[in-house]
Amino acid sequence: MVADLSRIRDWINMKKFTSLKATVAPVALGLAMLSTPAYAQDQEEAAEEDQGLIVVTGSRIASPTVTSSAPLQILDDVAIDDAGVTNVQELLLENPAFGTPALSRTNSAFLTSGTGVATVDLRDLGSARTLVLINGRRVIGGVAGTPNVDLNIIPTQFLQQVDVLTGGASSLYGSDAVAGVVNFVYKRDFEGIEANGQIGQTEQGDDLRYQANLTVGTNVADGRGNIMVHFGYSNEEGVLSRERANTFTDDFDGFRVTGNVEDFGDSRGPFFSSGSPQGRFDVNGTPTTADDFTFDPVTGAIRQGFFTNGPAGDGVNADGFNRQFFRTIAVPVERYLFATAGTYEVTDNINVFFEGTYSKTKSSRIIEPFFLSSGDIFPANGGRVPLETDVNGTLIVNPLVPQEVVDASQDVDGDGLRDYGFIRRIVEFGPRQGSTTRDVYRFVVGLDGTLFDDKFTWDISYNYGSNTENQFSSGQINVLNARNALAAIPDANDVDGDGDTTEAICADAEARAQGCVPLNFFGAGSISPGALAYANGESSFQVDQTQQVISANISGSLFDLPGGAAGIAAGVEYRRENSITELDALTNAGLNAGNAIPDRRGNFNVIEGYVEVKLPILSDQPFFELLEVGGAVRVADYSTAGTVVSYNGQVTWQPIDDIRLRGTYSRSVRAPNIGELFSGLSETFPSGLTDPCAGIGPTGGGTAGDVCRRDAGVNANIAANGTFTLTQPDIQGIGGFNGGNPNLFEETADSYTIGAVINPRSIDALRNLTITVDYYNIEVEDVIAAPPRAFTLDQCYNQDNPTFCQLIIRRQQGDAQNSAGSIEFINATQINGAVLKTDGIDVTATYRTNLDALGIEDASVSARIAYTHVFNNDFAPSTTAPFDPSAGEIGTAEDKFTANLNFEKGPLRWNWTGTFISKSFEDDQFCQAFGLDAECISVPAEFYLDTQINYAVSDEFEFYFGVNNLLDNDAPNILSGTSFNVTGTDTAADVYDVFGRSYYTGVRMRF
Repeated sequence: MVADLSRIRDWINMKKFTSLKATVAPVALGLAMLSTPAYAQDQEEAAEEDQGLIVVTGSRIASPTVTSSAPLQILDDVAIDDAGVTNVQELLLENPAFGTPALSRTNSAFLTSGTGVATVDLRDLGSARTLVLINGRRVIGGVAGTPNVDLNIIPTQFLQQVDVLTGGASSLYGSDAVAGVVNFVYKRDFEGIEANGQIGQTEQGDDLRYQANLTVGTNVADGRGNIMVHFGYSNEEGVLSRERANTFTDDFDGFRVTGNVEDFGDSRGPFFSSGSPQGRFDVNGTPTTADDFTFDPVTGAIRQGFFTNGPAGDGVNADGFNRQFFRTIAVPVERYLFATAGTYEVTDNINVFFEGTYSKTKSSRIIEPFFLSSGDIFPANGGRVPLETDVNGTLIVNPLVPQEVVDASQDVDGDGLRDYGFIRRIVEFGPRQGSTTRDVYRFVVGLDGTLFDDKFTWDISYNYGSNTENQFSSGQINVLNARNALAAIPDANDVDGDGDTTEAICADAEARAQGCVPLNFFGAGSISPGALAYANGESSFQVDQTQQVISANISGSLFDLPGGAAGIAAGVEYRRENSITELDALTNAGLNAGNAIPDRRGNFNVIEGYVEVKLPILSDQPFFELLEVGGAVRVADYSTAGTVVSYNGQVTWQPIDDIRLRGTYSRSVRAPNIGELFSGLSETFPSGLTDPCAGIGPTGGGTAGDVCRRDAGVNANIAANGTFTLTQPDIQGIGGFNGGNPNLFEETADSYTIGAVINPRSIDALRNLTITVDYYNIEVEDVIAAPPRAFTLDQCYNQDNPTFCQLIIRRQQGDAQNSAGSIEFINATQINGAVLKTDGIDVTATYRTNLDALGIEDASVSARIAYTHVFNNDFAPSTTAPFDPSAGEIGTAEDKFTANLNFEKGPLRWNWTGTFISKSFEDDQFCQAFGLDAECISVPAEFYLDTQINYAVSDEFEFYFGVNNLLDNDAPNILSGTSFNVTGTDTAADVYDVFGRSYYTGVRMRF
């Protein structure tokens, strides 16, 4: 810890911090004249009036204050309204404590599942390590087999506040709270009617967004009860890549073309795909394209050779296929939301309560038509299509194959039949499209009350959540049917009885009886409607997840200490999670030209109990206005991971009224989720791998040689060839399976925060100023991850690590294609072995005051700035591997801040928000792969400015108008061929704004 504190001191004195101040200070000062509080208040600034006993995020102990020993930020309903967001994710991501989201509208178009999902990720440690709660209780996951909550289910306008607790909190809330907690708090005891409608779109006229919301609340039974109901609808129509000039055409990064770092971000195009609709046909198995056949894209005539080149020096294919025309920048999302909550006082000391949420989310995706190869249809025999069919001892040539191809074709695969290979964009099948509907139900019922003259509060509740997802996709091909349809012969005997003896029919009589129609891949538009209907392979994806939680809690004070009443909280919880994922039969078998993916079923249950104490040792003493210590411990017994323990310790010292020092230490845990435990083995075909045994002889070779010779197949190969020898099919024939591991155990994280809260109340002019500074440090061990395959090879053969060697499967005997000892599979199942660590510093400053001193009556201004500097954010696939640093890279900027200010005068409220992302770098491994320094390429800093003006015509009616990205900043060019490119967007769309300047307007009515 001393070393860490020293690092902070050294960092503050560094020249780059001086430079940063020179950049940030004028911007912050300008925003102090011009900006809005995205976070309306920190917990230090909460209202001071008596609120009775409450429970604040970060502690289970009921208290009359909302102070917290751990860093806690509170976003209130006014700040949410002032942001004009459709999904609360948009607002949370402005906070520099949040990292790049795993899922959002702008990075999920290419996913087979998860399209349109919105998640959050504190500290860039992964969404699975951020616990999301509603009213302090768990929420069903929105992604199959994971606890990751889809924020589309959160009714933004029904929120009273959002609490963001940074730092480990597993001892209080259970598994997953490694990086922190985001707690969405619904409105309470609301009376009246509140409605709003909003519409907006970008300056370019796309991504139309509109929403309508209605909240109704009333007291019942003479004030003994209250019931609230909320209805919401929103629609974000999305943006296609072809709707923007900069993303209309396939391009490629200039650095990847020239090797000059100065060309990074320079668009080189058109850089069209070689998978064209007219197809490319290989007749002799050679890697060159000069002897391949294709069709002229203009005349349709067959020709030998491939595409003509594009602009000089670009090395692109001008006759290829423009994939960008079919890609997506932001997927559309439509939401229907219903939320309700209520309480009823049964007796003076007992209340019954309930809350419920229903969300229906619809999303869709579109990407380019499938790029099909003959290897997808005929994976055996070198992926070649037989040109001839043996009919009663006679070889009959497929009549759909052009004569030029027939004349040039050879028997490449050695089966006695001439063959050909092809690659082709199957545009006749249409673009690959998917439509997804998610239905989430969640309800909570329970009792709460007080005991012993209100010294203790208690509650007991049942929480049920259900998430069902139905996804249907098109644009794939049925491999079995395509295989039959590519084996065509002339209908010389008129077997179909239509009188035409020149047409082609499927060679297999059984296939013909099932509707087989021959496929003609030669030339664009050559596939007939009948063949298309026969070979089409639609797919489906269904998810059914449930969560049940029964919990009971009690909190109160046991006795008095010199500093006040000693607080205690305790509770027990039982939770059961279940997840089922089912795919169509073709996908299960890998027969839609994709990899085989099995269904998944899994469940677990856990019973856990916790105790928390808070001990105010001293108060109202010289140099000890407050000295308080506390801690918590939780023991959980999982049906899968066994017994796990988490705990924390906290200390708060307030030497004077104006300064409060705080520190926390936490041991947090994350138990493996259903996907990590029970995912079946899904097939994949990795590329770019080198067998470490290549060239190994009977002796020598160091560690790699010793490990290689332990394998009987390798020894047989060496005996036959003198050294271990591989053929091209051996090199290209490496497969693998990804999957879960039922033997996983929990991740453990040690984290601590050290901070100060400065509120100079003794200085009248500054009594409304609050400054917080917190250093955080989190290290996660036994991280659950699938190791990269290249790393697996290195660990096995260079480090002789048996854990990784067991993931490598070699062929023990050779066959017609592959050699003995060649690698058949390198599997990548989940294991507990990686390490994650991050540390940094958070600084916030808030200030609010009236403007009477300036002669402006009935006016006030409030300002806030939140800044985060990341020292480290590192990942290592094992404890013996070097760390891969990501701090400072794109998506994990070293410096981020959000500055806000709100001006109010009478019915007018005007607010501004500025968000800064510092200069960021390409991935260090990307640079080093080209022999360059780790920080060889950078993109400049970005600053986004938003504003909204509200005017209350009356107490009942208010209208507002807002502009996002007021400066109309373009996202930096992060193009295809680079590490952080999001396909279809020409940038890191999950980091930078891809919409440009956009406008919205709306009205609010309250009665």
